[in-house]
Amino acid sequence: MALRTLDSLGSLAGKRVVVRCDLNVPLKDGVITDDGRVRASLPTLNALINQGARLVVCSHLGRPDGAPDAKYSLAPVAQRLSELLGKPVAFARDTVGESAHEAVAALEDGDVAVVENLRFHPSETSKDDDERRGFAEQLAGLGDALVSDGFGVVHRKQASVFELAELLPSSAGLLIAAELEVLDRLTEKPERPYTVVLGGSKVSDKLGVISHLLPRVDRLLIGGGMLFTFLAAQGHKVGSSLLEADQLDTVRDYMRRADESGVELVLPTDIVVASKFGADAEHVVTPADRIEDTPFGASGLGLDIGPDTATRFADLVRDSKTVFWNGPMGVFELAPFAAGTKAVAKALTEVDGLSVVGGGDSAAAVRQLGFTDDAFGHISTGGGASLEFLEGKKLPGLEVLGWQ
Repeated sequence: MALRTLDSLGSLAGKRVVVRCDLNVPLKDGVITDDGRVRASLPTLNALINQGARLVVCSHLGRPDGAPDAKYSLAPVAQRLSELLGKPVAFARDTVGESAHEAVAALEDGDVAVVENLRFHPSETSKDDDERRGFAEQLAGLGDALVSDGFGVVHRKQASVFELAELLPSSAGLLIAAELEVLDRLTEKPERPYTVVLGGSKVSDKLGVISHLLPRVDRLLIGGGMLFTFLAAQGHKVGSSLLEADQLDTVRDYMRRADESGVELVLPTDIVVASKFGADAEHVVTPADRIEDTPFGASGLGLDIGPDTATRFADLVRDSKTVFWNGPMGVFELAPFAAGTKAVAKALTEVDGLSVVGGGDSAAAVRQLGFTDDAFGHISTGGGASLEFLEGKKLPGLEVLGWQ
């Protein structure tokens, strides 16, 4: 079976359509600090509005532990969605209760309502199939059809993602379709040279994607906190830098496999080492194999790739026809340690081919560093979902929509 798309639902004019989006945006003091996921939902929402559907938008936000919590309310998201759509958006104070049903009943053709955070209900994420199905049945009472468009949650078997798609006529939205098209290009006959850049804090988070992509890529560039486990696997001391000692043998095996398969595994040659974690920390640039020779000794903390490495990584990225990047090169939130991430991001904007920013922290980094979404070939909205897809895993939220 192929992925069911919007066309498979036929005319939706006058019908109540539950749209499962991923509007899990970062909030600070009730203000959205990055609306990328809200903007990513617009093509599907506008397509449905133009059909004359009556939209019931649902999403999770944060981890409210299965109970209402004002700091995780979707009210600010509903307000931002109204601004972006250029029309009023109703907001229900609950998810499947009286307020939600009143908001849905008041919808006219082309109207939009947002219901409150799905995760205010423990059944949304329950491990019990019957509990999830019971909540999905309540959600199904709000609509005549489901459009699933939250790519960031398709790797989770949750009530609004899986069971609801079984209960209502359902299809993928435009966002999920676009994400799959790009990810398919990364795994099936990518243009070469094909470079994957991996960063972030832990190598254990990337084990599956490294294993699955090693036979498929030409180059694998390693930065972020995970690089120190690779350096330690080579026998180098890494001071107080992040280290997963239990992964050393696994990393050595990956290095061996890369060498045997002709994959260029590129590790940093220089590191920015700090006296402590903080924007005001003293810091120096040192060769990657001399971290403990800095003035900070064994307490030195590696927080970014060095300038020589940043230049090399950028050159290799620009020389590629296909690039997938997941995970920042350093602690980009602190200005003294953002240069490596910024160099890689800029290089991605100059790729003559497909450049993909793999969601999560990488997407947040490029926006915080001043890059616009349209500077890249694609910015994924699903960090974990993207990685699991690239690991070759089956994703329940896609399988229920017909994806094989």
